[in-house]
Amino acid sequence: MQGLYFEQFVVGTIIEHGLSKTVTEADNMLFCNMTLNAQPLHIDKHFCEAESEFKQPLVNSLFTLGLMIGISVNDTTIGTTIANLGMTDVNFPAPVFQGDSIYVKTEILDKRDSKSRPNAGIVTMLHRGYNQNNVLVATCTRKAFMKKQPAD
Repeated sequence: MQGLYFEQFVVGTIIEHGLSKTVTEADNMLFCNMTLNAQPLHIDKHFCEAESEFKQPLVNSLFTLGLMIGISVNDTTIGTTIANLGMTDVNFPAPVFQGDSIYVKTEILDKRDSKSRPNAGIVTMLHRGYNQNNVLVATCTRKAFMKKQPAD
């Protein structure tokens, strides 16, 4: 698969990504273990039932962020990005639970030529993640340093 080159991004375009993922208990536990996050709100079902307002474990929000951006990669930046320059305005307006299926839409907000590299540009994208009930669960603005199309 090939991502988009800088010239192929059109400001205002909304991409509805075809990939989605149902988040499992194993996903959440493995991510928390790999990142040394021992927060009982993520890993302790009995604690959540007794102590949390949600009565069940919450999926780690950084996993949700990574999943949301990961889902977008095949349609946007795979093989054509130089680097991510930053992620801002990250929000989680609703919780993600084990068993939720996440899908993503990406809106192209802005693009500009690189000031330092004539063969690259910067694209600003807004990612929005939704659960299976079309509830917005995550948003993030991402700036990607993108390759321009090679000359033929």
